[in-house]
Amino acid sequence: MQFCGVIILTGMGDDGARGMLEMKQAGAITIAQDEATSVVFGMPKEAIKLNCVDKVLPLQSVAGSVLALAR
Repeated sequence: MQFCGVIILTGMGDDGARGMLEMKQAGAITIAQDEATSVVFGMPKEAIKLNCVDKVLPLQSVAGSVLALAR
């Protein structure tokens, strides 16, 4: 199976969040890093505000989640 998704990690601004919204609207699975493990929660926070995030995960859980979705 192929994983078609977007992962947004720590960062500032909202350009990545707007891109994630477009990907979500096209059917991608979306994951955002949680606030507790983000150095700067700006980008994930904006994606969450746009309601385009399927999962909010701590950094250490992101890779395992992607692997599980790809099975």
